[in-house]
Amino acid sequence: MKKALILANSSAGLYDFRNELLTELDKRGYEVVISLPDDLKVRELKEEGFRIVHTEINRRGVNPIQDLALFRSYKALIKKEKPDIVLTYTIKPNIYGGFACRVLKVPYISTVTGLGTTFERGGILLKLIVAMYKVSLKGCRCLFFQNSENRKKFEDCGIRAKKHVTVNGSGVNLDKHYPEEYPGHKDDITRFLYIGRIMKEKGMDEYLEAAKILHEKYPGKVSFAAIGYFDDAYEARVKEAEKAYHFKMIPFAQDIHPYLREADVIVHPSYHEGMSNVLMEASATARPVIASNISGCREVVEDGVSGILFEPRSTKALVKALLQFMEKDTAQRREMGKAARRLVEQKFDRRSIILTYINEIEQITE
Repeated sequence: MKKALILANSSAGLYDFRNELLTELDKRGYEVVISLPDDLKVRELKEEGFRIVHTEINRRGVNPIQDLALFRSYKALIKKEKPDIVLTYTIKPNIYGGFACRVLKVPYISTVTGLGTTFERGGILLKLIVAMYKVSLKGCRCLFFQNSENRKKFEDCGIRAKKHVTVNGSGVNLDKHYPEEYPGHKDDITRFLYIGRIMKEKGMDEYLEAAKILHEKYPGKVSFAAIGYFDDAYEARVKEAEKAYHFKMIPFAQDIHPYLREADVIVHPSYHEGMSNVLMEASATARPVIASNISGCREVVEDGVSGILFEPRSTKALVKALLQFMEKDTAQRREMGKAARRLVEQKFDRRSIILTYINEIEQITE
């Protein structure tokens, strides 16, 4: 039996967006072993027959001692498991898993799920990251990108694997995320919903400010909510907004479909994305979306048809987009949602993306 080792930094991300790839590998006779730092969705992965190995990862920041320990952990794990192929996701598994695979001469495939703030800010840290990527990905048999701008950035920086492939993100499970009838709320309140981590890079400053502005301008006509968990120091600010009745915070939930069902529109004011899973899932549910006009979002939104795009990092631009949506009647909003569903059916069916990965994996391991 062939063995595939998966190196990832989040059990939830792996299960929610890549579980179909894991199950397809299992169907094709691969033993699947997964290295993870958390246990949020380990139970679900184990129930599907996958073996889980715990590996500590400091997801944020650069600590040389911790990162060296991660490299050693990956090296020891690969030596022990002797996989036929290793799949890595996100920056630290890509870099330190790539280092370990190169040293041990084990074939590996990596996926760039997004660039993060380092590529925006530049400076010494970016030079370090680029240098590490150049070394770690040099032996990568296939490097997957989730949008063309991320790919161009890597190639412009001289980061090259043996082969580069661009796919439409992780895709979306069109059976799990099915169309919902557009809500026919009788109270004339427009319900805006954000889904994701509560952090600066996701545009939380602008979203909170927009909520305050529109509540003051249109009292009783708008509702702003977010579902997720705090990844930065926003808890105090969110509680303050809740006390002022500008905002509602919904704790992280594994099933977000009921919240999508009740929302009029999903708002995603992110600063950078690989390919937004939130937008794909919202669109699959036949909900309009309001999103930053950035790579990783604009591919999922047909501006003015399935949603509205706006300039990122700008409260003024976000408010303008929200007001533009509020001017639309229920029939127009419903049509935007239907257009959103059609777009993901055409471009983002997860089954086609899985097949692209499987073809690459089988070519390498045959």
